[in-house]
Amino acid sequence: MNKKQVEIWSPWILLVVVIVLWQILCSAFEVSEFIFPSPWRIWTQFWEYKEIIGAHAWRTYWVTMVGFGIAIVVGVLLGFVIGSSRLAYAAVYPLMTAFNALPKAAFVPILVVWFGIGVGPAILTAFLISFFPIMVNIATGLATLEPELEDVLRVLGAKRWDVLIKVGLPRSMPYFYGSLKVAITLAFVGTTVSEMTAANEGIGYLLISAGSAMQMGLAFSGLVVVGAMAMVMYELFSAIEKHTTGWAHRGSQNT
Repeated sequence: MNKKQVEIWSPWILLVVVIVLWQILCSAFEVSEFIFPSPWRIWTQFWEYKEIIGAHAWRTYWVTMVGFGIAIVVGVLLGFVIGSSRLAYAAVYPLMTAFNALPKAAFVPILVVWFGIGVGPAILTAFLISFFPIMVNIATGLATLEPELEDVLRVLGAKRWDVLIKVGLPRSMPYFYGSLKVAITLAFVGTTVSEMTAANEGIGYLLISAGSAMQMGLAFSGLVVVGAMAMVMYELFSAIEKHTTGWAHRGSQNT
Protein backbone atom coordinates (compact mmCIF):
# COMPACT_ATOMS: atom_id res chain seq x y z
CA MET A 1 0.00 0.00 0.00
CA ASN A 2 1.57 3.28 -1.13
CA LYS A 3 1.39 6.65 0.59
CA LYS A 4 -1.64 7.84 -1.40
CA GLN A 5 -3.62 4.70 -0.59
CA VAL A 6 -2.74 5.07 3.09
CA GLU A 7 -4.06 8.64 3.05
CA ILE A 8 -7.30 7.47 1.41
CA TRP A 9 -7.94 4.60 3.78
CA SER A 10 -6.62 6.13 7.01
CA PRO A 11 -9.92 7.85 8.01
CA TRP A 12 -11.86 4.61 7.54
CA ILE A 13 -9.29 2.59 9.48
CA LEU A 14 -9.41 5.11 12.32
CA LEU A 15 -13.22 5.02 12.29
CA VAL A 16 -13.26 1.22 12.56
CA VAL A 17 -10.75 1.30 15.42
CA VAL A 18 -12.85 3.86 17.31
CA ILE A 19 -16.06 1.84 16.81
CA VAL A 20 -14.40 -1.39 17.96
CA LEU A 21 -12.93 0.25 21.06
CA TRP A 22 -16.27 1.89 21.77
CA GLN A 23 -18.07 -1.46 21.60
CA ILE A 24 -15.46 -3.19 23.76
CA LEU A 25 -15.61 -0.51 26.46
CA CYS A 26 -19.41 -0.52 26.55
CA SER A 27 -19.48 -4.32 26.84
CA ALA A 28 -16.61 -4.59 29.32
CA PHE A 29 -17.98 -1.98 31.74
CA GLU A 30 -21.63 -2.88 31.08
CA VAL A 31 -22.55 0.70 30.31
CA SER A 32 -26.30 1.24 30.39
CA GLU A 33 -27.88 1.73 26.97
CA PHE A 34 -29.91 4.57 28.47
CA ILE A 35 -26.72 6.44 29.34
CA PHE A 36 -24.30 5.74 26.50
CA PRO A 37 -25.41 3.26 23.82
CA SER A 38 -22.96 0.93 22.16
CA PRO A 39 -22.37 0.99 18.39
CA TRP A 40 -24.36 -2.24 18.09
CA ARG A 41 -27.32 -0.69 19.90
CA ILE A 42 -27.12 2.37 17.67
CA TRP A 43 -27.12 0.17 14.58
CA THR A 44 -30.08 -1.93 15.72
CA GLN A 45 -32.11 1.16 16.54
CA PHE A 46 -31.14 2.72 13.22
CA TRP A 47 -32.31 -0.34 11.33
CA GLU A 48 -35.51 -0.59 13.36
CA TYR A 49 -36.44 3.04 12.71
CA LYS A 50 -34.74 3.48 9.35
CA GLU A 51 -37.85 4.77 7.58
CA ILE A 52 -38.57 7.36 10.26
CA ILE A 53 -34.92 8.42 10.37
CA GLY A 54 -34.84 8.64 6.58
CA ALA A 55 -37.86 10.93 6.47
CA HIS A 56 -36.43 13.24 9.13
CA ALA A 57 -32.99 13.17 7.49
CA TRP A 58 -34.42 14.18 4.11
CA ARG A 59 -36.19 17.12 5.69
CA THR A 60 -33.00 18.25 7.43
CA TYR A 61 -30.99 17.80 4.24
CA TRP A 62 -33.11 19.87 1.87
CA VAL A 63 -33.70 22.61 4.45
CA THR A 64 -29.95 22.80 5.01
CA MET A 65 -29.27 22.96 1.29
CA VAL A 66 -31.72 25.83 0.84
CA GLY A 67 -30.15 27.82 3.67
CA PHE A 68 -26.68 26.94 2.44
CA GLY A 69 -27.53 28.04 -1.11
CA ILE A 70 -28.69 31.42 0.19
CA ALA A 71 -25.49 31.65 2.24
CA ILE A 72 -23.37 31.07 -0.89
CA VAL A 73 -25.13 33.85 -2.81
CA VAL A 74 -25.04 36.37 0.05
CA GLY A 75 -21.54 35.37 1.16
CA VAL A 76 -20.05 35.71 -2.33
CA LEU A 77 -21.73 39.07 -2.97
CA LEU A 78 -20.73 40.53 0.40
CA GLY A 79 -17.23 39.08 0.09
CA PHE A 80 -16.82 40.62 -3.34
CA VAL A 81 -17.97 44.04 -2.12
CA ILE A 82 -15.80 43.94 1.00
CA GLY A 83 -12.73 42.54 -0.72
CA SER A 84 -12.85 44.89 -3.70
CA SER A 85 -12.93 48.12 -1.68
CA ARG A 86 -10.60 49.16 1.12
CA LEU A 87 -13.29 51.46 2.48
CA ALA A 88 -15.88 48.68 2.53
CA TYR A 89 -13.35 46.31 4.11
CA ALA A 90 -12.61 48.80 6.89
CA ALA A 91 -16.27 49.67 7.47
CA VAL A 92 -18.15 46.39 7.05
CA TYR A 93 -15.69 43.68 8.12
CA PRO A 94 -15.61 44.61 11.84
CA LEU A 95 -19.42 44.75 11.96
CA MET A 96 -19.72 41.35 10.30
CA THR A 97 -17.19 39.93 12.75
CA ALA A 98 -19.23 41.24 15.67
CA PHE A 99 -22.40 39.78 14.16
CA ASN A 100 -20.75 36.39 13.71
CA ALA A 101 -19.85 36.35 17.41
CA LEU A 102 -23.53 36.36 18.36
CA PRO A 103 -24.86 32.88 19.25
CA LYS A 104 -27.14 31.90 16.39
CA ALA A 105 -29.26 29.70 18.65
CA ALA A 106 -30.42 32.91 20.34
CA PHE A 107 -31.99 33.99 17.03
CA VAL A 108 -34.26 30.93 16.83
CA PRO A 109 -36.98 32.25 19.22
CA ILE A 110 -36.99 35.56 17.34
CA LEU A 111 -37.29 33.78 14.00
CA VAL A 112 -40.17 31.71 15.37
CA VAL A 113 -42.03 34.90 16.26
CA TRP A 114 -41.40 36.32 12.79
CA PHE A 115 -41.96 33.21 10.65
CA GLY A 116 -43.66 30.67 12.91
CA ILE A 117 -42.66 27.06 13.56
CA GLY A 118 -41.53 25.24 10.44
CA VAL A 119 -38.94 25.48 7.71
CA GLY A 120 -38.48 29.25 7.89
CA PRO A 121 -36.45 29.43 11.11
CA ALA A 122 -34.41 26.36 10.14
CA ILE A 123 -33.48 27.76 6.72
CA LEU A 124 -32.56 31.15 8.15
CA THR A 125 -30.53 29.64 11.00
CA ALA A 126 -28.57 27.53 8.51
CA PHE A 127 -27.99 30.67 6.46
CA LEU A 128 -26.97 32.88 9.38
CA ILE A 129 -24.44 30.40 10.71
CA SER A 130 -22.83 29.49 7.39
CA PHE A 131 -22.55 32.65 5.27
CA PHE A 132 -19.75 34.25 7.32
CA PRO A 133 -16.92 31.80 6.36
CA ILE A 134 -17.81 32.21 2.69
CA MET A 135 -17.84 36.00 2.92
CA VAL A 136 -14.55 36.12 4.83
CA ASN A 137 -12.69 33.85 2.44
CA ILE A 138 -13.88 35.64 -0.69
CA ALA A 139 -13.02 39.02 0.85
CA THR A 140 -9.60 37.76 1.95
CA GLY A 141 -8.82 36.34 -1.48
CA LEU A 142 -9.61 39.65 -3.16
CA ALA A 143 -8.13 41.96 -0.51
CA THR A 144 -4.78 40.13 -0.42
CA LEU A 145 -4.14 40.42 -4.14
CA GLU A 146 -0.45 41.30 -4.50
CA PRO A 147 0.02 45.05 -5.07
CA GLU A 148 2.90 44.37 -7.47
CA LEU A 149 0.69 42.15 -9.63
CA GLU A 150 -2.07 44.73 -9.63
CA ASP A 151 0.41 47.48 -10.58
CA VAL A 152 1.72 45.42 -13.50
CA LEU A 153 -1.81 44.77 -14.76
CA ARG A 154 -2.66 48.46 -14.46
CA VAL A 155 0.41 49.35 -16.52
CA LEU A 156 -0.74 46.87 -19.16
CA GLY A 157 -4.05 48.73 -19.38
CA ALA A 158 -6.24 46.64 -17.10
CA LYS A 159 -8.90 48.47 -15.14
CA ARG A 160 -9.81 47.78 -11.52
CA TRP A 161 -12.84 45.75 -12.61
CA ASP A 162 -10.71 43.67 -14.99
CA VAL A 163 -8.21 42.92 -12.21
CA LEU A 164 -10.95 41.78 -9.84
CA ILE A 165 -12.85 39.63 -12.34
CA LYS A 166 -9.99 38.10 -14.33
CA VAL A 167 -7.39 37.76 -11.59
CA GLY A 168 -8.95 38.34 -8.18
CA LEU A 169 -11.87 35.94 -8.46
CA PRO A 170 -9.87 33.01 -9.92
CA ARG A 171 -7.26 33.56 -7.23
CA SER A 172 -10.02 33.43 -4.60
CA MET A 173 -11.39 30.07 -5.75
CA PRO A 174 -9.25 27.93 -3.37
CA TYR A 175 -10.40 30.18 -0.53
CA PHE A 176 -13.98 29.80 -1.73
CA TYR A 177 -13.94 26.02 -1.78
CA GLY A 178 -12.21 25.95 1.59
CA SER A 179 -15.02 28.08 2.98
CA LEU A 180 -17.68 25.80 1.48
CA LYS A 181 -16.24 22.79 3.29
CA VAL A 182 -16.41 24.67 6.58
CA ALA A 183 -19.77 26.35 5.94
CA ILE A 184 -21.66 23.18 4.98
CA THR A 185 -20.89 21.56 8.33
CA LEU A 186 -22.02 24.72 10.13
CA ALA A 187 -25.22 24.78 8.05
CA PHE A 188 -26.17 21.31 9.29
CA VAL A 189 -25.50 22.47 12.85
CA GLY A 190 -27.76 25.49 12.37
CA THR A 191 -30.59 23.45 10.91
CA THR A 192 -30.41 20.81 13.64
CA VAL A 193 -30.34 23.40 16.43
CA SER A 194 -33.36 25.17 14.97
CA GLU A 195 -35.27 21.91 14.54
CA MET A 196 -34.70 21.08 18.20
CA THR A 197 -36.74 24.10 19.29
CA ALA A 198 -38.84 25.27 16.34
CA ALA A 199 -39.96 22.32 14.23
CA ASN A 200 -41.99 19.14 14.28
CA GLU A 201 -39.82 17.39 11.68
CA GLY A 202 -36.13 16.88 11.02
CA ILE A 203 -33.21 15.29 12.82
CA GLY A 204 -33.23 17.97 15.52
CA TYR A 205 -36.84 17.16 16.34
CA LEU A 206 -35.97 13.46 16.30
CA LEU A 207 -33.17 14.04 18.82
CA ILE A 208 -35.50 15.77 21.24
CA SER A 209 -38.22 13.14 20.82
CA ALA A 210 -35.81 10.22 21.22
CA GLY A 211 -34.16 11.81 24.24
CA SER A 212 -37.48 12.40 26.02
CA ALA A 213 -38.43 8.76 25.34
CA MET A 214 -35.00 7.55 26.63
CA GLN A 215 -34.26 6.03 23.21
CA MET A 216 -30.60 7.00 23.29
CA GLY A 217 -29.68 4.59 20.50
CA LEU A 218 -32.17 6.33 18.24
CA ALA A 219 -30.83 9.74 19.25
CA PHE A 220 -27.28 8.68 18.46
CA SER A 221 -28.48 7.28 15.13
CA GLY A 222 -29.76 10.74 14.26
CA LEU A 223 -26.40 12.25 15.15
CA VAL A 224 -24.61 9.70 12.99
CA VAL A 225 -26.89 10.51 10.04
CA VAL A 226 -26.23 14.25 10.35
CA GLY A 227 -22.48 13.60 10.51
CA ALA A 228 -22.68 11.31 7.47
CA MET A 229 -24.58 13.90 5.41
CA ALA A 230 -22.07 16.60 6.33
CA MET A 231 -19.17 14.32 5.47
CA VAL A 232 -20.63 13.44 2.07
CA MET A 233 -21.10 17.11 1.19
CA TYR A 234 -17.59 17.89 2.42
CA GLU A 235 -16.11 15.21 0.18
CA LEU A 236 -18.22 16.43 -2.75
CA PHE A 237 -16.80 19.94 -2.44
CA SER A 238 -13.31 18.50 -2.05
CA ALA A 239 -13.70 16.57 -5.30
CA ILE A 240 -15.03 19.63 -7.14
CA GLU A 241 -12.17 21.70 -5.73
CA LYS A 242 -9.54 19.27 -6.99
CA HIS A 243 -11.04 19.22 -10.49
CA THR A 244 -11.52 22.98 -10.82
CA THR A 245 -8.52 24.39 -8.92
CA GLY A 246 -5.89 21.77 -9.64
CA TRP A 247 -3.31 24.49 -10.19
CA ALA A 248 -3.56 25.39 -6.50
CA HIS A 249 -2.88 21.79 -5.42
CA ARG A 250 -0.10 20.94 -7.84
CA GLY A 251 2.47 20.52 -5.10
CA SER A 252 0.28 18.20 -3.02
CA GLN A 253 -0.61 16.08 -6.03
CA ASN A 254 3.03 15.34 -6.79
CA THR A 255 3.75 14.05 -3.29
